[in-house]
Amino acid sequence: MARRKAHKDPAWEAIQVAWERIARHPLFAPMVHWGSTPNRSESCPPDGWATINSNGQIITHPTRRATPEEWTWVFAHLLIHLGLGHADSDRPESDRAFAAACDVAVNRYLQSLKLGIPVVELPPTFPGTGEEALARLWRGAGVPAEYDGLGVAGPATDVLTARWNGWGPPPNWSELFAAGLSAAAAAAVDVAGGARSSLSDARGGRDAWDLALGWFVSSYPLLGAIASSMTVVAEAELARGWDIQVAAVNAATGEIYVNPLVQLTENEWRFVIAHEMLHAALRHGDRVSGRDPYLWNVAADLVINGWLLEMGVGMMPAGALHDPVLKGLSVETVYDRIATDLRRYRKLATLRGAGLGDVLGQPLPHVGESQRGAGLDDIYRRALSTGLAYHDPARGLLPAGLVEEIRALDHPALGWDAQLARWFEEHVPARSRVRTYARASRRQSSTPDIPRPGWIRPVEVDRLPTYGVVLDTSGSMDRVLLGKALGAIASYSVARDVPAARVVFCDAAAYDAGYVPVEAIAGRVQVRGRGGTALQPGVELLERADDFPVDGPILLITDGQCDVVRVRREHAWLIPAGATLPFTARGPVFRVQ
Repeated sequence: MARRKAHKDPAWEAIQVAWERIARHPLFAPMVHWGSTPNRSESCPPDGWATINSNGQIITHPTRRATPEEWTWVFAHLLIHLGLGHADSDRPESDRAFAAACDVAVNRYLQSLKLGIPVVELPPTFPGTGEEALARLWRGAGVPAEYDGLGVAGPATDVLTARWNGWGPPPNWSELFAAGLSAAAAAAVDVAGGARSSLSDARGGRDAWDLALGWFVSSYPLLGAIASSMTVVAEAELARGWDIQVAAVNAATGEIYVNPLVQLTENEWRFVIAHEMLHAALRHGDRVSGRDPYLWNVAADLVINGWLLEMGVGMMPAGALHDPVLKGLSVETVYDRIATDLRRYRKLATLRGAGLGDVLGQPLPHVGESQRGAGLDDIYRRALSTGLAYHDPARGLLPAGLVEEIRALDHPALGWDAQLARWFEEHVPARSRVRTYARASRRQSSTPDIPRPGWIRPVEVDRLPTYGVVLDTSGSMDRVLLGKALGAIASYSVARDVPAARVVFCDAAAYDAGYVPVEAIAGRVQVRGRGGTALQPGVELLERADDFPVDGPILLITDGQCDVVRVRREHAWLIPAGATLPFTARGPVFRVQ
């Protein structure tokens, strides 16, 4: 028996063709992304073409036959209604004057687009008055015949209100329409330059992510130099194999990995590409410093997304991380905050996906993969510094946090030993020398007839500078760490003329070693293998000691495998580079490399 041919529905095919054209048009693409595809229903007025509600749901006539050009005009008419805010009005649907005024505003705008074929008879001219003024006029005088019935729902209103039942806040149609206007203007420039054949040619022979990357090179100096050194890798199998939902980046090779199957507008791709470029240029992968890599990635995402929203770069895609409360904070500060709420923030997703960081520690294998470029770190640094110098103030002011990070790239971070030396200089004052005639200057021997005072240091015990050391001597402590830390302490103490430090050794209990000459601390250390480490008793011993200054700072040296410690005076921590403390430290943390 011969198989029946599938029944074709020309009316529905025309609707689908028209909707594809609208979805490819840059003016409507952001709104189409948030709305839903048209559906046919008996709820459409029998004399109408279609209706749209405030959620972006379009209902078309179930049997009406028309050309794709006519349906294109209908869909454009409905979406412009949303973009102009007509669905946000709380006026009753029976207000015919206001509905007619809205139809006039939409058709006036749509006439300038020259998109599709009108399905209603349009008047030769439209009044230039706004919707509110026209509605007030027509409520008293009545709607003129030539301006009545210009909607696409027959005598009924074609814009309906509906309760939002989606996830998250409802879409802001006016903002999406504004983003579409910006994209349409950029597309018009591309058409004039030959990069696109028409406005509806959304890709113009290039993918949306490549267009987004090229936009930074040609139109955004701050990130243009970085964009010119980055490569976009769009492979569906690669994205699937490495669980990349939207995008990820590897700074070592300058590659941005995108999922080509995800549906984003060009403005959203600009946001995504800028997000990944800032990850790479600001070296977020190398600044983890023993922190939880995923939480650090989440903190960096929150900061970067806040910057991009403040700068107005592209449009943030749905699901991207953003918290306005964290505005103005650095990545380190945000990390310290979210580290106290692990249950909440571990459930959030980066652009790569839930539980996965989009800052990759290694390049992904793919066809034509790149090798690490020589001096790529310097390229990132110079690119951002140059972009900052050429940033056009007309594009808006830059976030202060971003400017600080860019300028900090020109000044490499101090090593742990230099930071420790600075801490000593700030909190362990050196003894100041004084002159006295009781002791002759050594230069006086050349001129014995001219008396000169010599330099001396005070000998009063209570004026000698000192500090406390709480030292983890448990079996888990690395002897190399101890050697580096104690060597640095001894050299800085000698430079500050500190004769002795108050030392407390801690493993499972605290051992008070009293005041120990700084050069002899290393020789007095004995690593014990007695279980865990309890540093709090050692801290309390120093804080309560009668012979230890009340303002004396405390230096704590541990591998991080210790109890929760609370110090009520100036203090600092020395820990290995890959270690973390089981709590948020209030004093500075120096990580020994």
